[in-house]
Amino acid sequence: MSQDRSYSFEFFPTKTDAGHEKLLATARTLASYNPEFFSCTYGAGGSTRDRTINTVLQLEKEVHVPAAPHLSCVGDSKADLRSLLTQYQQAGIKRIVALRGDLPSGMGMASGELRYANDLVSFIREETGDHFHIEVAAYPEMHPQARNFEDDLKNFVRKANAGANSAITQYFFNADSYFHFVERVRKMGVDIPIVPGIMPITNYSKLARFSDACGAEIPRWVRKQLEAYGDDTASIQAFGEQVITEMCERLLHGGAPGLHFYTLNQAEPSLAVWNNLNLSAR
Repeated sequence: MSQDRSYSFEFFPTKTDAGHEKLLATARTLASYNPEFFSCTYGAGGSTRDRTINTVLQLEKEVHVPAAPHLSCVGDSKADLRSLLTQYQQAGIKRIVALRGDLPSGMGMASGELRYANDLVSFIREETGDHFHIEVAAYPEMHPQARNFEDDLKNFVRKANAGANSAITQYFFNADSYFHFVERVRKMGVDIPIVPGIMPITNYSKLARFSDACGAEIPRWVRKQLEAYGDDTASIQAFGEQVITEMCERLLHGGAPGLHFYTLNQAEPSLAVWNNLNLSAR
């Protein structure tokens, strides 16, 4: 099942030294499974820029797994972005996740010289040619700020046509939404790999808040079962593991080109699914 597929893991830069050490420990554990890359997020409006850079460089140099920093254009000038791209090139970074980015609370309308992710992809290509493998985001259940699904599909096509090499989706819990999205954009002429983003289920209340904010739908039957477990963490985790494993099996059997795990800086939930799927290291 794992032949010629891309498996990767995502981290977020932490605010404390203890959190950073935990992140590196998690990364070292996951590195033994030989993922294609580790990605590292970038806070709203570039608010974690320095921590993202430092984390990415450590993952690349110390953990020895290719690192893919998130890069967003909200709030950054072209000069800022050019400087970051140069720094990443000089550090040997070969992959970037190019995003519009989230607006920090109270920031209002987007600032910066580039407004959309397709503008950022074009800018990276203009500045660096083919140096970077560029990942972009895909939203099988529609970006929460999109006017409608058709507009969102067109936005994705623009990112692909601007020079993206592949895409990673927002997480979802309904495999049909992924297959429908891929089918639609294939008919629109997009042929880049679209890798499903996978969010392990470990804490229902946090997942529900985050999903409501980012537009990821938790199917009613999953939500009701998780609610029924109350504070029974072990049952929530066991049920969540089963739900995510079965979805991943369906995705891979249906032709998904890999899986991208949103780890939340923890190894065990993603590895539980990995082991259930009998995925072998590359």
